[in-house]
Amino acid sequence: MPLKFSVILFAILLSSITYAQDEELLKSSTVPIQLRHKANAVVRYDNTLIEVNSYDNFLYTKKRIVTVYNEKGISDQGASVSYNDNRKVKRLEARIYDSNGKDIKKFREKDFEDVSAVGNGSLYDDDRLKYLNYTPIDYPYTIVLELELDFRSTAFIPGWRPIGDYYVSTENSEYKIINNSDTEIKIKAINLDGYAIETHNSLHYSAQNLESIKPEAFSPSFSSYAPKVRAALVDFEMEGVKGVNNNWEDFGQWMYDELLTGTGAIPIAVKEEVQVLTKEATTDVEKAKIIYNYMQDKTRYISVQVGIGGWKPMLALDVERLGYADCKGLSNYTKSLLDEVGVTSYYAVIYGGKRLTSFDNEFSAMEGNHAVLCIPNETKDIWLECTSQTNPFGFTAGFTDDRDALLITPEGGKITHTTVYNTEDNLQSTNATINITKDGSILADVSVKTHGYQYSLHEGVQNQPLREQELYFKEYWDYINNISVENIKFTNDKDAIVFTENVSVSSPSFATKSGNRLLFQPNAFNRVTYIPTRYKKRTLDFEIERGFIDEDEFSIKIDPSLNIEAVPDDVLIANQFGSYKFSIKRVSDNELRYKRTYILNKGYYPKEDYKAFRDFMAQIVRHDKSKIVLISKT
Repeated sequence: MPLKFSVILFAILLSSITYAQDEELLKSSTVPIQLRHKANAVVRYDNTLIEVNSYDNFLYTKKRIVTVYNEKGISDQGASVSYNDNRKVKRLEARIYDSNGKDIKKFREKDFEDVSAVGNGSLYDDDRLKYLNYTPIDYPYTIVLELELDFRSTAFIPGWRPIGDYYVSTENSEYKIINNSDTEIKIKAINLDGYAIETHNSLHYSAQNLESIKPEAFSPSFSSYAPKVRAALVDFEMEGVKGVNNNWEDFGQWMYDELLTGTGAIPIAVKEEVQVLTKEATTDVEKAKIIYNYMQDKTRYISVQVGIGGWKPMLALDVERLGYADCKGLSNYTKSLLDEVGVTSYYAVIYGGKRLTSFDNEFSAMEGNHAVLCIPNETKDIWLECTSQTNPFGFTAGFTDDRDALLITPEGGKITHTTVYNTEDNLQSTNATINITKDGSILADVSVKTHGYQYSLHEGVQNQPLREQELYFKEYWDYINNISVENIKFTNDKDAIVFTENVSVSSPSFATKSGNRLLFQPNAFNRVTYIPTRYKKRTLDFEIERGFIDEDEFSIKIDPSLNIEAVPDDVLIANQFGSYKFSIKRVSDNELRYKRTYILNKGYYPKEDYKAFRDFMAQIVRHDKSKIVLISKT
């Protein structure tokens, strides 16, 4: 048989086999039973091919087949793509099939919705998004997506996540990079052990029959244990600017030279103004605080995702002229002001968010979603959140605390850890005077003071309308029936970083009547009500990301017509997770003093300890419901 004919015949046979395999994947009945368990969607087939042609170009091709079981699984079908002038869509189409594999609908590129890829908080952005706006007739259905993109900006190489999210199973997934260029490709495989994943070589991976992961209470972030592969080019280009990325030092050097240099000029009038403002300051910290307040008073945050891939900050001159910028522009502007008064600071890229997400020390690549400023200090570095008009100077708890960030210095990039707020820093003190009447109603004056991370959870309510402030307290004490709040007053001490809430509270039915007795729960204003979920078999380790201390002291004044019949015994619990104690002392015949301290420790714990942790929390909930028995004197 002639060789040419043999090759053609083989190609036809291979095509037929692939088509037959695809036919089977279109039927929901062929999904393996174990993959349907606790799955909103099952990825039947996901093939990603990246062909690197040069340091400034690669071709990205994907074919994805997903069976969707319910409305929550629609977001996992992956039928969207972002693009811009440096990321062109060459091919985009999708087909929908019913549960029997019958073709329902075909979508070509023109049928996809085309919108700006930014939210309402952005002024403008270069990126756009094409997404499939399809409302299913019935479930399950299967979608086949075929996509091809031409990347002319190569700072970001799409990685591989064979399990895309919670409640998603994967039947087949493959990821392959073909390097046709002279540049080196860096690869890091993470969390592959324990999964049915095959490493063919450093640029080629495949996975089969990966069951869905179910989230569990207090589990670490999904990305910390789910399998993934990261990729980056050593030589890359971002919108016409070439860069080198061997390590964080030279990657940061590229950012300093190409993204920051030449962006910091400010008007002469502003230079003179900040010199006058700081002339009496005797330390760099004093100067920095004045500059930070100056910046907060005259600027506001708005997202501006343009420049080199959305990574280059606006010119400081433009920020000064317009009075607004995004995190990059505001951080760079503040740095320029500090430079003018002789205070050293460094622009820093970071992951902002409630969860503690750090840069990877071992793998340099385009990372982060936020920019801040760092002022090196002998005792402790000072970090500035420049997007907030209300943040206290140097306060970062709750958004950029306790994580690794990349400092951009003239000597290159440096990974540095941000401020850690320890357990004792995150203090909440609640004090109250509670008057209980003979009919079971209460009148109370309550004061709540918060520090550290707990400050970040409370501060901000003072900026809400009165109706929202009232709802805030009613939700905070949602276990109090028919609660009324009035005389609301807030004090925000930004120098000490202490937020104080004072409020008068009443409830006509706080105590429970039982004949001539009243049952009264003394912990009226800081009760733990949540017990973590019970699991027959815990599968994930668990983490308490931030520790804290709650200290409560309530003076309970009892109507003279009532006697104190029974008071709970003192309680003390202490273990690796923290401690809990309360006591109730008789001050007089008609006054009790309730004291409570609850400490929860930061920590990462093995799954085997979860039951003990849950038991600890359950004990706290039970003791927080402890009752005092009052009896009528008549």
